[in-house]
Amino acid sequence: MSEVTSPKEKPKSEVIQAHLTRFPRRVWWRRLIRGLSKWLARLLIWIFLRIEKSGLENIPQSGPALIVSNHLGDADFVLLVALGPRLIEAVGKIELYDLPILGKFLDTYGIIWVHRGQADRRAIRAVLNAFKEQCLVAIAPEGRESITGSLEEGTGGAAYLALKGNVPLIPVTITGTENSQVFPNMKKLKRTDVTLTVGAQFLLDNYHEFRKAVH
Repeated sequence: MSEVTSPKEKPKSEVIQAHLTRFPRRVWWRRLIRGLSKWLARLLIWIFLRIEKSGLENIPQSGPALIVSNHLGDADFVLLVALGPRLIEAVGKIELYDLPILGKFLDTYGIIWVHRGQADRRAIRAVLNAFKEQCLVAIAPEGRESITGSLEEGTGGAAYLALKGNVPLIPVTITGTENSQVFPNMKKLKRTDVTLTVGAQFLLDNYHEFRKAVH
């Protein structure tokens, strides 16, 4: 993984829409939308990306876990949806909700909306509920797309969730998905080389010590 950098202050959500944050109900139409989304994501990847992937066997076929990934561009989530062996619950910034079309689609798909830089207890409860339902949850600990192209310093949210939910972490490294590369290549009908590497899962401990450190 790239060297960790310490760029500017992390973003903070300015508009609070707490009523939107929840663990999405697993109703039949949402399952249908997610199945279609997985098929569409695989199609887009086949057309626009050339993928070198490894370690997908490290994603468990059952049971709760927290996928932690670096975040370089919009294609990151598409990769996880397309290549993951199971459906994935994803944590996304609330600002995406207000984007025309995309925001409505993501909300219908069932994103767990989070207000960045806030004590978002509703988002924490939603993720913990997902773990209780034996779900995989994906989060980008950096809290945004990298503005340097390197791995930024992460926040403590992912570690808190893993410890609180007593679930394993699954590290994922993605390269080549920067919007500045992918979108220009798409316009040229040129495929972009990307990699996706999944590491072995591991557990954190010392939850009480972690709470002392962040308070």
